[in-house]
Amino acid sequence: MDKFVLNLIHRPEMVPEYAEKVTGHGKAEDIGRKALLTESLDIFKTQQRIAHENGLKTTIQMTYASLFNEEAVQLAKADHEKYGDEIALSLLGLPCKEFREKYKTKDFCIWMFSMEDKKEIVNDVFEKFHEKFGFYPESTGSYYMDAELTNYIKEKYPSVKCAVATCWEEGPKAYHTCNNSWYTLFDGGPWAPWIPSKQNTHAPAANKAEDSGIVAIPHLSRDLIACYDGNGSNFGTHPQNVLRGMIYDSKTWEMPYFYNLVDQYRDLEKYNNGYAYNMMFVGPGWMNKMGRWEAPYELLLKSYEDGCAYYGTLKKKGLLTDMTMSEFADYYREKKHYTEPECALWRDILYGSDKQLFWYCDPYMRACVNMDQGGAIVDLRPYAAKLKWEVGIGTKHVQDASYPFLIQEKYRAGYFTHYAGEGTVRSAKVCYNGEEVDLCLCRTKAHFSEEKSEDQIVTRVLTLDPVDIEFEGLSVTIQTKEYFEEGSGAVRIERTILNMSDPAAKVELNEYIVACYGTTEYPEDMTGITLTCTGASAEEDLVIPYEYKCREAALCGALEVSAVIPAIETKVSMTASDHAEGYIREGYAFSPMFTLGYKKTMSDKEVFSTWLNLEKAD
Repeated sequence: MDKFVLNLIHRPEMVPEYAEKVTGHGKAEDIGRKALLTESLDIFKTQQRIAHENGLKTTIQMTYASLFNEEAVQLAKADHEKYGDEIALSLLGLPCKEFREKYKTKDFCIWMFSMEDKKEIVNDVFEKFHEKFGFYPESTGSYYMDAELTNYIKEKYPSVKCAVATCWEEGPKAYHTCNNSWYTLFDGGPWAPWIPSKQNTHAPAANKAEDSGIVAIPHLSRDLIACYDGNGSNFGTHPQNVLRGMIYDSKTWEMPYFYNLVDQYRDLEKYNNGYAYNMMFVGPGWMNKMGRWEAPYELLLKSYEDGCAYYGTLKKKGLLTDMTMSEFADYYREKKHYTEPECALWRDILYGSDKQLFWYCDPYMRACVNMDQGGAIVDLRPYAAKLKWEVGIGTKHVQDASYPFLIQEKYRAGYFTHYAGEGTVRSAKVCYNGEEVDLCLCRTKAHFSEEKSEDQIVTRVLTLDPVDIEFEGLSVTIQTKEYFEEGSGAVRIERTILNMSDPAAKVELNEYIVACYGTTEYPEDMTGITLTCTGASAEEDLVIPYEYKCREAALCGALEVSAVIPAIETKVSMTASDHAEGYIREGYAFSPMFTLGYKKTMSDKEVFSTWLNLEKAD
């Protein structure tokens, strides 16, 4: 094992989210209330003490409000000198008396401001930091940082090399569990550190020209199953999440799930060349003396002590390396190269199921493979487009910073639909004598490996356990392998018929993708999408401009079946290893999807591969 790296980040948030109302006991709002500021600083001191007692260094992300508090400034300086803590700057914690008086707003999410205001706020906060410390920070962050904001910061303050840049799957699922009141929508990004592109924060840079100049880290390390299925704020390596999710023993106040979650992140070194990462990013608001989430202060305190103690124990055993954010940025750039993917073969550690997901992220795509659905791709984000997606006041996306999907089983039903129509998924159907079985119905397990070509290109391989399909009069055993070739923007899916009860029988394999585009549950206008079956010559091409007319077209020996989606500047296509019938299918208003696929007649022991390809559409 190379390293299991921890970033432990504290912020002296003088006016923590939600805390004013609690501290004020129903009094009129006063974010300058002395009791609030005093308690917030006391909690920050407690968090720092707990980390240091466990031999852990921290990154202190100073908030704008804390820069007006001389005690907070001196505490940061002292802990930097004594413990090697990094003094950084957060773009969270903007609300304070000084900020509201100057900007005349209660907005506090930096990415939601107009670009003009973003620049003014950045200049204000960074210069105030310089005034207090005599240098500019090397690290910054927020819940989300859009590309335009990041590019401006890097240009104006080149010392910045690391930033907290997104919350993993902090989208509609979190919004709904916050009573439709938490307008932070940024699904579709990486769950682990990455180098964001200049064009879009979520999409990793493919080369130096696309490099934004920073290393990005996520806001908390989330459970890659529980968070995807439900509210991410309940499932992360922060005791606050575990308590909010009520995932602890109510009698002993022990939280084994937290340790299991940290351990599963440690386990990711198996899939990432000996490197694994974890982060914990906390402000003082959640440890309020009045308690939070039906938990008393004593439990809040114990949970943080236990969490830091576990990290400290791992460090003492030589199993963990604690780094500041700027230290980690240097390490990451030395360790990783642009096209190297982040992989996670993740198992359920919360609900007791056998569920297993595989997550893959590189500069061309983010994909999720669900082994409970036979290895179907159930989430797909086309990073190859490097979609310019401006966010904030004055743009088309004031709040929604998500990277659009082509496939998303939670927002577009996936295989299991309740009525007519289809949901988005990449899977295959096996047909025999009028019977049809979708591999989504065949649960399996996956095993991870790597293959290296002669020119040193590495392919990550998922080998799925074979599945048995029973037809009337025929049983078929099929094995699936999925190949993620680094730098290709493609996934090859290989099906092998290992056995047939009747060796002379033939079955039809229907490889397909049902897709659309969007960032929420609500459908987008599909008009403008062009579906094409490409033949050996232009005269053979079959084209369907999307008009919700439920049309289909098929071409024997199609070289490619594709969809061009101008709204997200993406082309998605499928190609096949052998001569097969390619087809395209237009959706309709109640089922606003499109389908691409290949049909191939197969015999016993035969192998058939198809590629799912992503490109930027001109």
